[in-house]
Amino acid sequence: MKQLAERAALAATTTLALTVSLTALTATDASAINQVDCGRSDFVQVTYHQAGHSDSDLCFANAGTIALPGNSWITRISTGNNRVQWFGDAAWQPADGINQWTVMTWPNHPGGVSASWIRIL
Repeated sequence: MKQLAERAALAATTTLALTVSLTALTATDASAINQVDCGRSDFVQVTYHQAGHSDSDLCFANAGTIALPGNSWITRISTGNNRVQWFGDAAWQPADGINQWTVMTWPNHPGGVSASWIRIL
């Protein structure tokens, strides 16, 4: 009976160790970015539009990555107290991010630039 209890304890310990190691290997970074009400200058503010719609603003806080509404075109990004990138043309742009307290527009592309994601670095 003692031998059976030892085997059961060993099996439980092995299962626990395996579960912990698999969890550590498959865990991803948490994305804390969240959409917030616009109104504070330290938040990221993205002005975008979709075909057939007028411009809309979205604001974000905290580091991470978040999807924009489908088929979005960005016309303006105000970074606030953040460094920011957008994902478009199959790459994160700009490579080093847009610096804090920067307003970026695209005057040579009056319709904006295509973007599917925003990342706060």
